[in-house]
Amino acid sequence: MNRSGKPGAVQSRLSGAPDNQRVLRELGFVYADVADVHPNALCRDQVVLDRTNRRWRDLLSLARLFLSDRHQQTSAGTIDGHALLFEMNVLFEAYVERMLSRALAGTGFRVSSQGGHRDCLYEGETGRFRTRPDLILRHGEKIILIIDTKWKRIMPKIDDPKQGVSQADVYQLMAYGRLYACPNVVLLYPHHGDLPPDPIRRRYSIGMKGAKEMLIVATQDIAGPLRSHTEGLRQLVLDCLQRGD
Repeated sequence: MNRSGKPGAVQSRLSGAPDNQRVLRELGFVYADVADVHPNALCRDQVVLDRTNRRWRDLLSLARLFLSDRHQQTSAGTIDGHALLFEMNVLFEAYVERMLSRALAGTGFRVSSQGGHRDCLYEGETGRFRTRPDLILRHGEKIILIIDTKWKRIMPKIDDPKQGVSQADVYQLMAYGRLYACPNVVLLYPHHGDLPPDPIRRRYSIGMKGAKEMLIVATQDIAGPLRSHTEGLRQLVLDCLQRGD
């Protein structure tokens, strides 16, 4: 939405999600005959809330904040506020996918998210339990790396040898490696201040000592400049594909 309250072409270009672009196009058609009005020209004082429309009170209050270029402040008292919540698992995955695509531009590697769609089990000819790995890294048509992002707080190794890594997450990545014939799978967590300063890159052989199939537990720092994020993710891929044999 623009400040006049009408969806515009600029807003549709800012959104990369196909569903959002579709909704913006639909709203643009609905509001095609509505003229733009500058926020200063809006007759806000003429809006009267009564029992027939009081359900719009919170939405009207939020609209006034946006149109006035004001922001909510924290203070004690009984003032009503607004919250904007994000599903951090989804946001972390989307951010890593975007930054990783930038980091690997021009290298011949290709990143896709929520792809694969291979089934775990088959009942006759019918597949069951379809999989959707978070991120798949390909070189040509070959899958060379699978990354599963986890918005969880990994623990220092001194506190827990497993560092809080879930056994269910490990099983999931092992299944991905088998289904997609991928020798390298990664559990990627956000780095945080309670960990040593360097990113974690811990390698585990899958199934037996010295196995070629590897599960890597890694962290990515998402603080600081964007350039450090792309460089860190590029180095992560190089580290994970480096063989110890």
